[in-house]
Amino acid sequence: MKRLVILGAGTAGTMMANKFVATLSAKEWQITVIDRDDDHIYQPGLLFVPFGIYRPDEIVRPRKAQLHPSIQFVLDEVEAVDPNKKSVTLAKGEVISYDLLIIATGTRVRPEKTEGLTGEGWKKDAFDFYTFEGSSALAKRLDGFNKGKLIVDTFDMPIKCPVAPLEFILLADAFFTERGVRDDIELVFATPLDGAFTKPVASSVLGDMLSSRGIEIVTNFNTESVDGSARKVSSYDGRALDYDLLVTIPLHGGSEAIVKSGFGDPLGFVPTHKHTLQSEVSPDIFVIGDATNVPASKAGAVAHFQGEVLFENILRYLKGLPPLPEFDGHANCFIETGHGKAMLIDFNYNTQPLTGKFPLPGIGPFSLLKESEINHWGKLAFRWAYWNILLPGKELPLDHRMLMTGKWSA
Repeated sequence: MKRLVILGAGTAGTMMANKFVATLSAKEWQITVIDRDDDHIYQPGLLFVPFGIYRPDEIVRPRKAQLHPSIQFVLDEVEAVDPNKKSVTLAKGEVISYDLLIIATGTRVRPEKTEGLTGEGWKKDAFDFYTFEGSSALAKRLDGFNKGKLIVDTFDMPIKCPVAPLEFILLADAFFTERGVRDDIELVFATPLDGAFTKPVASSVLGDMLSSRGIEIVTNFNTESVDGSARKVSSYDGRALDYDLLVTIPLHGGSEAIVKSGFGDPLGFVPTHKHTLQSEVSPDIFVIGDATNVPASKAGAVAHFQGEVLFENILRYLKGLPPLPEFDGHANCFIETGHGKAMLIDFNYNTQPLTGKFPLPGIGPFSLLKESEINHWGKLAFRWAYWNILLPGKELPLDHRMLMTGKWSA
């Protein structure tokens, strides 16, 4: 029997496993998914936990329960991959052979890589919200924060969900306004970019939104160190910012197993063809989601769009056909802006976010590059779609390509 092995039971790995279980013959193929724990976290929900919109227990479910019963779920840490032997070595010593490998190991935050961050003041005055533990701890700290200077600081790119830092500072503005303490709190958005976002058009719109709400933007701030005792964060260029509460987006990196395997890039991401999603390591290895080094957003919607292309290309590979260069870098992100509204941006490798309606041209119901209540409800409704449509591998009525009909430049 042949074996399809998938490393990672997050969004991308779970989705692909469930897609293939309905396609590959159970008599010919065993699908095996490997992950180090059984906690599947709805990562978009981590943003909402600090503000009390979601409880921590509302965003976690067992990984195994999201997989089709016929899929073998192995609970262990991946130690290394050997493309020559076509095998995966696990931390407990087991070696699993594969005929086809999908790497969906995601990305991880690495707060220990920044001098001083995990020292004095960590989880007291300095937090992250990209982990379950960090988001939960920050919820308790925000509950009693009524005065002082709050900095949201993105240390470097790439990061998971590049819009999340913006969403956090905008939700914080609304959160403190609704509590009647906004005038006593200084909000600062520090970024290594030269603007509010990676795409210039969206950066301009979002930068104006931050300024209009009295949020200071500190650009080109590349964090070097954190001094928890002095509550100060410093940049490589010598600038320093004082804080009372620091919300960090720490340095990110790929799986340690990829690093140990010797074929990752300097950050630990897998070299991947940006249009076919076939790895540059070996033709029988494909990569999806945050684990890739492709210049696309590391976000759940991107993994979904990649999944459509990857699914077809793997079927072509099994038939002896070359993969098709169909993935265009399509990203589609809701941006919570506070006060029950949100914005939506849609872009790809070559096209800036445009105005218009999504997904139906001229109809919507979602508006692009504009705040609206329906966009906010769309983001909240996605949680149901995530658990009931996306993860089970069912089809969402969205084209994986960025369609231009009904869109125009801002």
